[in-house]
Amino acid sequence: MKKLLFCFGTRPEAIKMAPVILEAKSQGFDVDVCLTGQHREMIAPFLDFFQINENYTLNVMRENQSLNTLTSAILSEMDKVLADSNPDIVFVQGDTTSTFACSLAAFHNRIPVAHIEAGLRTWDVNSPFPEEANRQMTSAYSTYNFAPTEETKENLLKEGRKNIHVTGNTSIDALKITLEKLNTGSIKEELNKKYNFLNNDRALIIITSHRRENHGEPLVQICDALQTIAEQEDCEIVYPVHLNPNVKNIVEGKLKGIKNIHLLPPLEYKEFIWFMERAHIILTDSGGVQEEGPHFKKPILVLRENTERPEVVASGATKLVGTNTKNIIKYVKSCLANKDFYESFSKNGNPYGDGTASKKILKVIKENE
Repeated sequence: MKKLLFCFGTRPEAIKMAPVILEAKSQGFDVDVCLTGQHREMIAPFLDFFQINENYTLNVMRENQSLNTLTSAILSEMDKVLADSNPDIVFVQGDTTSTFACSLAAFHNRIPVAHIEAGLRTWDVNSPFPEEANRQMTSAYSTYNFAPTEETKENLLKEGRKNIHVTGNTSIDALKITLEKLNTGSIKEELNKKYNFLNNDRALIIITSHRRENHGEPLVQICDALQTIAEQEDCEIVYPVHLNPNVKNIVEGKLKGIKNIHLLPPLEYKEFIWFMERAHIILTDSGGVQEEGPHFKKPILVLRENTERPEVVASGATKLVGTNTKNIIKYVKSCLANKDFYESFSKNGNPYGDGTASKKILKVIKENE
């Protein structure tokens, strides 16, 4: 069996890599895991939950370092990892600096790259920044392009890419595994006790917002909207706040102390899924939440000006509302007051697959042995 090296650094990458790693191990592949270190604290509980151990951890994180410094550090460290692991294929996921740098390091060493979640495009390299450029460049030297949808396959074909396989998104695989764990055993009961401060008679709104392009004024406008909603509506707002000071300082400065806004530290993945399952409305600038959210048939309001996931917008499961304060308030109020509008989000299924993406990915790898 081939030796597979999985490289990732952020929690969203870990979530989407985990089911592929578990499936690869169950099929007998020789697997190594390399963490690049961006979300070390947030990744650890998730890896424990899925019983995944890393083989390598890069020492590349420095406070307030530039993207160039991070990229060069990953490239340098990856030479050592690749020499020691000696993989047949390097797996990367999505569009982070880790994805770009690890795939480039593999390419420089003439090792095939398998790109999970390939083909997402906004066609604007400045939005999201730097993710759009990262994923376009990663596609340029990937041997295997695992596209989540037919639309993302078409994007890759437009660029002249080859060896494209439509698999669905592995985030749905991870979601299904997690929901099975939540609905058996004592985890759900533990979370009910941990978050018993919530008023169950009120509509629960959960929000995530941390993307780089929303730092500064866009995040200020989002917080202004949340403050108005909290004051005017009978609701509970839960905001797990990213540790990045560019996020944390603004959010805490604007929202701390408001009675029905609960600012929480970053949640474990299982906790966030528990909140999504309970939520009335989901506000997010996260790509992963745009994929997972439709499973719960709740309104998902996307706090971005554009998205590389147009399929879910076209399906009606999400609305692209941007970061304008008045616009966010308008859509949230419509969800709370208009039953027909609320239910319109749940009319179609999830365009990102049925939770079998990992099996499809590894089937391709086996067929190419």
